Amino acid sequence: MDRTSLTAEVFGGRMPARAGDLAIETHGITPVPAANRFGRPIRLLTVFFAPNLTMTAVFSGTLGAGLGLGFGTGLVALLAGTILGAIPVAYLATWGPKTGTAQLPLARLPFRRSVVLPGLVQWLNSIAWDALVGLFGGEALAKLVGMPFWLAVAVVLLLQCAVGILGYEVIHRVQAVMTAIIGVFFVVLTAKLLTGHTIAVHNTVSGGELMGAFLLFSTIALSLSISWASYASDFSRYLPSTTSRPRAFVYTLLGLTLSFAWGEALGLAAGQTLTDQTTAGISTLLGGGLLGSIALLVIALTAVSSNAMNDYSGSLALQTIGVRLRRPVSAVVVTVIAFGLILWMHSGNLSSKFEDVLLVIGYWVPPFVGVVAIDWWARRPRRREFDVLAEVATRQAGWPALVAFLVGCAAAVPFMNTSIFTGPVASALHGADLAYYVGLVASAIVYAILRKVVPSAGGWQARVSEKVTAGSPAS
Repeated sequence: MDRTSLTAEVFGGRMPARAGDLAIETHGITPVPAANRFGRPIRLLTVFFAPNLTMTAVFSGTLGAGLGLGFGTGLVALLAGTILGAIPVAYLATWGPKTGTAQLPLARLPFRRSVVLPGLVQWLNSIAWDALVGLFGGEALAKLVGMPFWLAVAVVLLLQCAVGILGYEVIHRVQAVMTAIIGVFFVVLTAKLLTGHTIAVHNTVSGGELMGAFLLFSTIALSLSISWASYASDFSRYLPSTTSRPRAFVYTLLGLTLSFAWGEALGLAAGQTLTDQTTAGISTLLGGGLLGSIALLVIALTAVSSNAMNDYSGSLALQTIGVRLRRPVSAVVVTVIAFGLILWMHSGNLSSKFEDVLLVIGYWVPPFVGVVAIDWWARRPRRREFDVLAEVATRQAGWPALVAFLVGCAAAVPFMNTSIFTGPVASALHGADLAYYVGLVASAIVYAILRKVVPSAGGWQARVSEKVTAGSPAS
């Protein structure tokens, strides 16, 4: 594969040159050069906090109550799932400073031309997340100003698309501001919930049903946090190569864990009060009036800031699969398609559709992580900087990555649990969904084995030989 897969003229464009440079970023998937690197790793805390403390997280928490879990048991499940899902995202986010490259373009290293498949899935994934978050933003705006739901959704999507078009630095600045706004709002919401609402502390299921509900809810929580794995370095690629990797890891982990755990815990505590009417339920919970109106406004603004990141990453995914559109144009395409999906989800049976979309759109992510993580580890990039273009230009078979990815996805099927399909293992385990864990482990093992046995020029065996030769006395 040649360098033009990442360096075509349409994949380049204007880049922000410093913090506060808010002009439109037209730059796409081409690696960011050293001259355009800026910022500190602490900005990863806010960029992964603000977009995730949303009604999507709150509504996900209500699913735990619907499964029969009391607050204590549900809290343990959501914390375990959230942290396990956030760890790989934090790890992948550290690749941005080292490579200057977004996550899907980096997947060209193991996948080569077969990156089209995960790239296409990621693009569709961005659209689905637009719908999951934009649904609540549209509801909030419709209730706040009294406009039709479809029109409110269109306004929210238009605003988020504008932020996504402006790009990387504007997104970081918006998320920093929204972190403060959302933080204050959720402090008020938490206080109101704890003082004016009875929290169910006892489980309504027991035995095998309890274990199944616990594992399913932890998987729902994991699906939220690990969903960022295919986006991770998109929002760290402009950080300097001298950025501390431990700090980048910790700030990303904290941003994801604090936001998702807080939102889901509130939903779990509110229980059935918020199911199928989350936005209206929040306004009512706060007593309506001015405070309720402020809540609706914050929900709408949160949807805008969160989905701007989906549009941004979706545009990079579309370029990765070879579609030669400028990044801002690609962002518009993602937004338009998401509009139709939101209207479908809002048409009825929201709880079931929400859970299905939430789980189904993420099943592919762990197998993807398994492949790219093993490939990265095998390259052992010890240098501060990593030349992605040189690595892409080396000869290497891409089919082992594709095979491992597909095997991981297939291995996960018997362990899935959705209203559309329940695998035999999940059924035997009282509804427990272990598909995410199985998919990651299976793809990682298969890829590691294939990469060891496939003789590929420029691949692992060649690299190991080069290192041995370079380190021998004869050299």
